[in-house]
Amino acid sequence: MKIPSQPSSMTSSSPFTIHSSLLLILISIYLYSCSFSAKTTRQLFEKSKDKSYDMVVVPGVQFEDSSWSETMQARILWSKYLYDKGIAKNIMYSGSSVYSPYYEGIIMALYAEALGIPKEHVFSETKAEHSTENIYYSYKKAKKLGYKTIALASDEFQTKLLRRYSRKVLDTSIAMIPMVRDSIRLIFQETKEPKINFGKAYNPNFKSIIERETFRQRFRGTRGKNVDVKAYEE
Repeated sequence: MKIPSQPSSMTSSSPFTIHSSLLLILISIYLYSCSFSAKTTRQLFEKSKDKSYDMVVVPGVQFEDSSWSETMQARILWSKYLYDKGIAKNIMYSGSSVYSPYYEGIIMALYAEALGIPKEHVFSETKAEHSTENIYYSYKKAKKLGYKTIALASDEFQTKLLRRYSRKVLDTSIAMIPMVRDSIRLIFQETKEPKINFGKAYNPNFKSIIERETFRQRFRGTRGKNVDVKAYEE
């Protein structure tokens, strides 16, 4: 990150400069602590690469401007990599229409199918509005469908954030498969965005979560406090 040059009127020891530097350091420490290291990421993958999970859950990300973002592309390509390697027998993409009028789980499933994952092995979950709900609802839906072994596949940051929640609230056997970026770097560079009919994922009754919920409600949701415990039980 390039830090802007310091104004000539501000000395190097000014409170503003000191506080800004401390803030940057604290943010860096927080982000590092909330993300798996490259070594841990590789170790977790090594534990999973010789296994085959009935269902691998992939959390969604918002879809805007009729095109996938780098984050969405990376998560989909990582899930396809796991499918191609036989680590994932089936994949469930999870996400409601949260910040844009498109169901994230359906959009990502459409991309996955367009990239070559057979339709019968692609699933969508469309209730989740927060990361904790992605794994909670997908786990419940997968179990209802009869799948036994379940894993979560996402970036290093999200998988670490959800590991403790998954073990505490759901099942200690849920495997974490954080993204090994070296494994998909070339694929990422060479894969062009396939054309999909994103209208299939459009929610005509969409209302942004920012309009529907207060900050406090959204924060509770982030912590897994808004889940519908009866979802996928009927």
